[in-house]
Amino acid sequence: MLLSLEPRTQQSRVMLLLSPVLAGLLTLACGSALFVALGHDPLETLHALLVAPISDLYGVSELLVKALPILLCALGLAVAYQARIWNIGAEGQLLMGALAGSAVAVHLIDWESRWALVLVLGAGILAGAAWGALAAWLRTRFNANEILTTIMLNYVALNLLLFAVHGPLKDPAGFNFPESAMFGDASRLPPVFEDLRLHIGLYFALLALVAVWVLLHKSFLGFQIKVLGLDKRAAGFVGFREKRLVWLALLVSGGLAGLAGVGEVTGPIGQLVPQVSPGYGYAAITVAFLGRLNPFGILVAGLLMALLFLGGENAQMALNLPQSITQLFQGMMLFFLLACDVLILYRPRLAWSYKLQVASAKKRAAA
Repeated sequence: MLLSLEPRTQQSRVMLLLSPVLAGLLTLACGSALFVALGHDPLETLHALLVAPISDLYGVSELLVKALPILLCALGLAVAYQARIWNIGAEGQLLMGALAGSAVAVHLIDWESRWALVLVLGAGILAGAAWGALAAWLRTRFNANEILTTIMLNYVALNLLLFAVHGPLKDPAGFNFPESAMFGDASRLPPVFEDLRLHIGLYFALLALVAVWVLLHKSFLGFQIKVLGLDKRAAGFVGFREKRLVWLALLVSGGLAGLAGVGEVTGPIGQLVPQVSPGYGYAAITVAFLGRLNPFGILVAGLLMALLFLGGENAQMALNLPQSITQLFQGMMLFFLLACDVLILYRPRLAWSYKLQVASAKKRAAA
Protein backbone atom coordinates (compact mmCIF):
# COMPACT_ATOMS: atom_id res chain seq x y z
CA MET A 1 0.00 0.00 0.00
CA LEU A 2 1.22 3.53 -0.77
CA LEU A 3 -0.20 4.97 2.45
CA SER A 4 -0.26 3.72 6.01
CA LEU A 5 -1.89 5.06 9.15
CA GLU A 6 0.29 5.77 12.16
CA PRO A 7 -1.47 6.30 15.53
CA ARG A 8 -0.93 9.82 16.83
CA THR A 9 0.88 10.03 20.14
CA GLN A 10 -1.34 12.95 21.22
CA GLN A 11 -4.94 13.31 20.13
CA SER A 12 -6.60 16.71 20.03
CA ARG A 13 -9.72 16.68 22.20
CA VAL A 14 -10.87 19.94 20.63
CA MET A 15 -10.67 18.46 17.14
CA LEU A 16 -12.59 15.38 18.26
CA LEU A 17 -15.38 17.63 19.52
CA LEU A 18 -15.31 19.77 16.36
CA SER A 19 -15.19 16.76 14.05
CA PRO A 20 -19.02 16.61 13.62
CA VAL A 21 -19.04 20.33 12.71
CA LEU A 22 -16.30 19.79 10.14
CA ALA A 23 -18.18 16.79 8.75
CA GLY A 24 -21.31 18.92 8.41
CA LEU A 25 -19.43 21.66 6.55
CA LEU A 26 -17.86 19.13 4.18
CA THR A 27 -21.30 17.62 3.57
CA LEU A 28 -22.70 21.04 2.68
CA ALA A 29 -19.79 21.71 0.33
CA CYS A 30 -20.13 18.39 -1.49
CA GLY A 31 -23.91 18.73 -1.53
CA SER A 32 -23.60 22.15 -3.15
CA ALA A 33 -21.30 20.73 -5.82
CA LEU A 34 -23.82 17.97 -6.46
CA PHE A 35 -26.65 20.49 -6.86
CA VAL A 36 -24.59 22.44 -9.38
CA ALA A 37 -23.98 19.22 -11.34
CA LEU A 38 -27.74 18.60 -11.35
CA GLY A 39 -28.38 22.09 -12.73
CA HIS A 40 -29.75 23.69 -9.55
CA ASP A 41 -28.69 26.86 -7.80
CA PRO A 42 -26.89 25.58 -4.65
CA LEU A 43 -28.01 28.50 -2.45
CA GLU A 44 -31.64 28.11 -3.51
CA THR A 45 -31.48 24.36 -3.02
CA LEU A 46 -29.85 24.58 0.42
CA HIS A 47 -32.48 27.16 1.40
CA ALA A 48 -35.24 24.75 0.34
CA LEU A 49 -33.48 21.91 2.16
CA LEU A 50 -32.45 23.55 5.43
CA VAL A 51 -34.25 26.87 5.94
CA ALA A 52 -37.68 26.85 4.29
CA PRO A 53 -39.00 23.78 6.20
CA ILE A 54 -38.67 25.57 9.58
CA SER A 55 -39.63 29.10 8.52
CA ASP A 56 -42.84 29.07 10.57
CA LEU A 57 -44.30 27.54 13.73
CA TYR A 58 -45.90 24.65 11.85
CA GLY A 59 -42.54 23.78 10.30
CA VAL A 60 -40.83 23.79 13.69
CA SER A 61 -43.51 21.49 15.10
CA GLU A 62 -43.08 19.13 12.14
CA LEU A 63 -39.33 19.16 12.76
CA LEU A 64 -39.93 17.99 16.32
CA VAL A 65 -42.37 15.31 15.11
CA LYS A 66 -39.65 13.95 12.81
CA ALA A 67 -36.98 14.24 15.50
CA LEU A 68 -38.80 12.28 18.23
CA PRO A 69 -38.38 8.72 16.84
CA ILE A 70 -34.81 9.45 15.72
CA LEU A 71 -33.91 10.82 19.14
CA LEU A 72 -35.42 7.88 21.03
CA CYS A 73 -33.65 5.32 18.83
CA ALA A 74 -30.32 7.17 19.01
CA LEU A 75 -30.46 7.44 22.82
CA GLY A 76 -30.94 3.70 23.06
CA LEU A 77 -28.10 3.08 20.63
CA ALA A 78 -25.83 5.33 22.69
CA VAL A 79 -26.24 3.04 25.69
CA ALA A 80 -25.32 -0.01 23.60
CA TYR A 81 -22.45 1.66 21.77
CA GLN A 82 -20.87 2.88 25.02
CA ALA A 83 -20.45 -0.81 25.85
CA ARG A 84 -19.15 -1.53 22.33
CA ILE A 85 -22.30 -3.55 21.60
CA TRP A 86 -22.98 -2.69 17.98
CA ASN A 87 -26.76 -2.77 17.74
CA ILE A 88 -27.70 -2.07 14.10
CA GLY A 89 -31.27 -3.22 14.69
CA ALA A 90 -33.01 -0.06 15.92
CA GLU A 91 -35.09 -0.04 12.73
CA GLY A 92 -36.40 -3.55 13.34
CA GLN A 93 -37.02 -2.84 17.02
CA LEU A 94 -38.95 0.29 16.04
CA LEU A 95 -41.08 -1.70 13.58
CA MET A 96 -41.82 -4.37 16.17
CA GLY A 97 -42.88 -1.70 18.65
CA ALA A 98 -45.23 -0.23 16.05
CA LEU A 99 -46.60 -3.68 15.16
CA ALA A 100 -47.24 -4.81 18.74
CA GLY A 101 -48.75 -1.48 19.76
CA SER A 102 -51.04 -1.54 16.73
CA ALA A 103 -52.13 -5.12 17.45
CA VAL A 104 -53.32 -3.97 20.87
CA ALA A 105 -54.80 -0.69 19.65
CA VAL A 106 -57.06 -2.24 16.99
CA HIS A 107 -58.65 -4.41 19.69
CA LEU A 108 -59.26 -1.40 21.97
CA ILE A 109 -60.88 0.93 19.45
CA ASP A 110 -64.10 1.15 21.47
CA TRP A 111 -62.34 1.87 24.76
CA GLU A 112 -62.72 5.36 26.20
CA SER A 113 -60.36 4.94 29.15
CA ARG A 114 -56.83 6.34 28.94
CA TRP A 115 -55.62 2.96 30.17
CA ALA A 116 -55.91 1.95 26.51
CA LEU A 117 -53.01 4.26 25.66
CA VAL A 118 -50.97 2.85 28.56
CA LEU A 119 -51.53 -0.71 27.31
CA VAL A 120 -50.66 0.23 23.73
CA LEU A 121 -47.46 2.04 24.71
CA GLY A 122 -46.48 -0.77 27.06
CA ALA A 123 -46.95 -3.34 24.30
CA GLY A 124 -44.73 -1.34 21.96
CA ILE A 125 -41.95 -0.90 24.51
CA LEU A 126 -42.01 -4.59 25.47
CA ALA A 127 -41.97 -5.70 21.82
CA GLY A 128 -38.95 -3.52 21.02
CA ALA A 129 -37.16 -4.75 24.14
CA ALA A 130 -37.99 -8.37 23.24
CA TRP A 131 -36.52 -7.88 19.76
CA GLY A 132 -33.36 -6.53 21.38
CA ALA A 133 -33.42 -9.41 23.87
CA LEU A 134 -33.37 -11.88 21.00
CA ALA A 135 -30.07 -10.40 19.80
CA ALA A 136 -28.76 -10.39 23.39
CA TRP A 137 -29.63 -14.09 23.80
CA LEU A 138 -27.88 -14.98 20.54
CA ARG A 139 -24.81 -13.00 21.64
CA THR A 140 -24.57 -14.39 25.18
CA ARG A 141 -25.69 -17.96 24.43
CA PHE A 142 -24.02 -18.66 21.07
CA ASN A 143 -21.52 -15.77 20.84
CA ALA A 144 -23.27 -14.63 17.65
CA ASN A 145 -22.09 -11.30 16.26
CA GLU A 146 -24.76 -8.73 17.16
CA ILE A 147 -24.02 -6.68 14.04
CA LEU A 148 -25.15 -9.54 11.80
CA THR A 149 -28.05 -10.70 13.95
CA THR A 150 -29.55 -7.25 14.45
CA ILE A 151 -29.27 -6.42 10.74
CA MET A 152 -31.02 -9.66 9.78
CA LEU A 153 -33.69 -9.15 12.44
CA ASN A 154 -34.52 -5.81 10.78
CA TYR A 155 -35.74 -7.65 7.68
CA VAL A 156 -37.62 -10.20 9.75
CA ALA A 157 -39.44 -7.37 11.54
CA LEU A 158 -40.24 -5.62 8.26
CA ASN A 159 -41.74 -8.76 6.76
CA LEU A 160 -43.77 -9.43 9.92
CA LEU A 161 -45.19 -5.92 9.65
CA LEU A 162 -46.00 -6.37 5.96
CA PHE A 163 -47.69 -9.69 6.72
CA ALA A 164 -49.77 -8.02 9.44
CA VAL A 165 -51.02 -5.11 7.31
CA HIS A 166 -51.85 -7.47 4.44
CA GLY A 167 -53.42 -10.05 6.74
CA PRO A 168 -54.57 -10.13 10.36
CA LEU A 169 -54.45 -6.36 11.00
CA LYS A 170 -55.77 -5.26 7.62
CA ASP A 171 -58.80 -2.98 7.88
CA PRO A 172 -61.78 -4.86 6.35
CA ALA A 173 -63.37 -1.50 5.55
CA GLY A 174 -60.18 0.00 4.14
CA PHE A 175 -60.89 -0.52 0.41
CA ASN A 176 -58.19 -3.21 0.24
CA PHE A 177 -55.38 -0.85 1.22
CA PRO A 178 -52.60 -2.51 3.31
CA GLU A 179 -53.29 -0.65 6.54
CA SER A 180 -54.98 -1.18 9.87
CA ALA A 181 -58.14 0.53 11.05
CA MET A 182 -57.76 3.98 12.60
CA PHE A 183 -57.12 3.76 16.32
CA GLY A 184 -59.64 5.01 18.85
CA ASP A 185 -59.09 8.41 20.46
CA ALA A 186 -58.21 6.77 23.78
CA SER A 187 -55.27 4.99 22.09
CA ARG A 188 -53.84 8.14 20.51
CA LEU A 189 -51.16 10.43 21.93
CA PRO A 190 -52.77 13.80 22.67
CA PRO A 191 -51.31 16.84 20.86
CA VAL A 192 -49.23 19.35 22.79
CA PHE A 193 -50.71 22.31 20.89
CA GLU A 194 -54.04 22.56 19.15
CA ASP A 195 -53.93 22.45 15.33
CA LEU A 196 -50.38 21.03 15.36
CA ARG A 197 -49.27 17.40 15.04
CA LEU A 198 -46.69 17.62 17.81
CA HIS A 199 -47.81 15.21 20.55
CA ILE A 200 -46.88 14.34 24.13
CA GLY A 201 -44.25 11.94 22.83
CA LEU A 202 -42.10 15.07 23.15
CA TYR A 203 -42.18 14.63 26.92
CA PHE A 204 -41.26 10.94 26.59
CA ALA A 205 -38.21 11.87 24.50
CA LEU A 206 -37.07 14.54 26.97
CA LEU A 207 -37.56 12.13 29.87
CA ALA A 208 -35.56 9.46 28.01
CA LEU A 209 -32.78 11.98 27.33
CA VAL A 210 -32.44 12.85 31.02
CA ALA A 211 -32.70 9.19 32.06
CA VAL A 212 -29.98 8.07 29.64
CA TRP A 213 -27.71 10.94 30.73
CA VAL A 214 -28.14 9.97 34.38
CA LEU A 215 -27.57 6.30 33.54
CA LEU A 216 -24.36 6.90 31.59
CA HIS A 217 -22.83 9.75 33.60
CA LYS A 218 -24.20 9.57 37.14
CA SER A 219 -24.68 5.88 37.93
CA PHE A 220 -22.43 2.97 38.78
CA LEU A 221 -24.22 0.91 36.14
CA GLY A 222 -23.23 3.45 33.51
CA PHE A 223 -19.65 3.26 34.75
CA GLN A 224 -19.73 -0.52 34.27
CA ILE A 225 -21.06 -0.06 30.73
CA LYS A 226 -18.23 2.32 29.85
CA VAL A 227 -15.58 0.04 31.36
CA LEU A 228 -16.96 -2.88 29.36
CA GLY A 229 -16.66 -0.78 26.23
CA LEU A 230 -13.08 0.26 26.98
CA ASP A 231 -11.68 -3.13 28.02
CA LYS A 232 -13.66 -6.36 28.39
CA ARG A 233 -10.82 -8.11 30.22
CA ALA A 234 -10.50 -5.29 32.73
CA ALA A 235 -14.26 -5.36 33.28
CA GLY A 236 -14.05 -9.09 33.99
CA PHE A 237 -11.12 -8.69 36.39
CA VAL A 238 -13.03 -6.25 38.59
CA GLY A 239 -16.14 -8.42 38.64
CA PHE A 240 -18.37 -6.68 36.11
CA ARG A 241 -20.64 -9.27 34.52
CA GLU A 242 -20.39 -8.90 30.75
CA LYS A 243 -23.49 -10.96 29.89
CA ARG A 244 -25.68 -8.98 32.25
CA LEU A 245 -24.46 -5.69 30.77
CA VAL A 246 -25.05 -6.96 27.23
CA TRP A 247 -28.62 -7.84 28.16
CA LEU A 248 -29.15 -4.48 29.83
CA ALA A 249 -27.78 -2.46 26.91
CA LEU A 250 -29.83 -4.28 24.28
CA LEU A 251 -33.00 -4.23 26.39
CA VAL A 252 -32.73 -0.47 26.92
CA SER A 253 -31.85 0.09 23.28
CA GLY A 254 -34.71 -2.08 22.02
CA GLY A 255 -37.22 -0.64 24.49
CA LEU A 256 -36.54 2.95 23.45
CA ALA A 257 -36.74 2.02 19.77
CA GLY A 258 -40.02 0.21 20.46
CA LEU A 259 -41.33 3.37 22.15
CA ALA A 260 -40.33 5.33 19.04
CA GLY A 261 -42.30 2.94 16.84
CA VAL A 262 -45.45 2.85 18.93
CA GLY A 263 -45.20 6.63 19.29
CA GLU A 264 -45.38 6.97 15.52
CA VAL A 265 -48.51 4.86 15.07
CA THR A 266 -50.32 6.37 18.07
CA GLY A 267 -49.17 9.89 17.24
CA PRO A 268 -49.04 11.47 13.79
CA ILE A 269 -50.12 8.38 11.78
CA GLY A 270 -52.95 6.99 13.91
CA GLN A 271 -52.84 3.54 12.31
CA LEU A 272 -50.37 0.89 11.18
CA VAL A 273 -49.10 1.38 7.62
CA PRO A 274 -46.16 -0.22 5.77
CA GLN A 275 -44.33 3.14 5.62
CA VAL A 276 -44.36 3.68 9.39
CA SER A 277 -40.63 4.46 9.26
CA PRO A 278 -38.70 6.05 6.36
CA GLY A 279 -35.48 4.77 7.95
CA TYR A 280 -35.49 6.42 11.38
CA GLY A 281 -33.65 3.47 12.94
CA TYR A 282 -30.83 3.63 10.41
CA ALA A 283 -30.59 7.43 10.66
CA ALA A 284 -30.28 7.05 14.44
CA ILE A 285 -26.94 5.26 13.97
CA THR A 286 -25.49 8.35 12.29
CA VAL A 287 -27.09 10.58 14.93
CA ALA A 288 -25.55 8.57 17.78
CA PHE A 289 -22.06 8.99 16.35
CA LEU A 290 -22.59 12.63 15.37
CA GLY A 291 -23.63 13.31 18.95
CA ARG A 292 -20.52 11.53 20.26
CA LEU A 293 -22.78 9.15 22.24
CA ASN A 294 -23.62 12.06 24.55
CA PRO A 295 -27.38 12.52 25.11
CA PHE A 296 -27.25 16.30 24.65
CA GLY A 297 -25.05 15.98 21.57
CA ILE A 298 -27.54 13.44 20.25
CA LEU A 299 -30.33 15.98 20.77
CA VAL A 300 -28.60 18.48 18.46
CA ALA A 301 -27.68 15.80 15.92
CA GLY A 302 -31.23 14.40 16.01
CA LEU A 303 -32.71 17.79 15.19
CA LEU A 304 -30.26 18.14 12.29
CA MET A 305 -31.16 14.70 10.95
CA ALA A 306 -34.88 15.46 11.27
CA LEU A 307 -34.28 18.66 9.31
CA LEU A 308 -32.71 16.60 6.52
CA PHE A 309 -35.81 14.37 6.41
CA LEU A 310 -38.12 17.37 6.39
CA GLY A 311 -35.99 19.33 3.95
CA GLY A 312 -35.68 16.36 1.60
CA GLU A 313 -39.46 16.20 1.31
CA ASN A 314 -39.66 19.95 0.71
CA ALA A 315 -36.89 19.91 -1.92
CA GLN A 316 -38.60 17.01 -3.67
CA MET A 317 -41.84 18.98 -3.99
CA ALA A 318 -40.38 22.45 -4.63
CA LEU A 319 -37.41 21.63 -6.86
CA ASN A 320 -38.28 18.16 -8.18
CA LEU A 321 -35.19 16.63 -6.61
CA PRO A 322 -35.10 12.84 -6.15
CA GLN A 323 -36.43 11.34 -2.92
CA SER A 324 -33.04 9.78 -2.22
CA ILE A 325 -31.48 13.18 -1.51
CA THR A 326 -32.05 12.66 2.23
CA GLN A 327 -30.26 9.31 2.28
CA LEU A 328 -27.45 10.84 0.19
CA PHE A 329 -26.87 13.60 2.73
CA GLN A 330 -27.00 11.10 5.61
CA GLY A 331 -24.42 8.91 3.89
CA MET A 332 -22.10 11.82 3.16
CA MET A 333 -22.33 13.08 6.70
CA LEU A 334 -21.44 9.67 8.17
CA PHE A 335 -18.61 9.22 5.65
CA PHE A 336 -17.04 12.59 6.42
CA LEU A 337 -17.46 12.07 10.16
CA LEU A 338 -15.59 8.76 10.01
CA ALA A 339 -12.95 10.25 7.70
CA CYS A 340 -12.37 13.18 10.07
CA ASP A 341 -12.11 10.85 13.04
CA VAL A 342 -9.55 8.68 11.26
CA LEU A 343 -7.37 11.70 10.43
CA ILE A 344 -7.66 13.01 13.99
CA LEU A 345 -6.69 9.67 15.55
CA TYR A 346 -4.12 8.59 12.94
CA ARG A 347 -1.43 10.31 10.90
CA PRO A 348 -1.25 9.24 7.21
CA ARG A 349 2.28 8.38 6.11
CA LEU A 350 3.83 7.09 2.94
CA ALA A 351 4.40 3.38 3.44
CA TRP A 352 8.09 3.43 2.55
CA SER A 353 8.72 6.42 4.84
CA TYR A 354 6.94 4.74 7.73
CA LYS A 355 8.96 1.53 7.25
CA LEU A 356 12.20 3.50 7.27
CA GLN A 357 11.22 5.20 10.52
CA VAL A 358 10.37 1.87 12.14
CA ALA A 359 13.67 0.35 11.02
CA SER A 360 15.58 3.38 12.29
CA ALA A 361 13.82 3.20 15.64
CA LYS A 362 14.71 -0.48 15.97
CA LYS A 363 18.37 0.24 15.24
CA ARG A 364 18.47 2.99 17.86
CA ALA A 365 16.82 0.66 20.39
CA ALA A 366 19.32 -2.11 19.65
CA ALA A 367 22.25 0.30 20.03
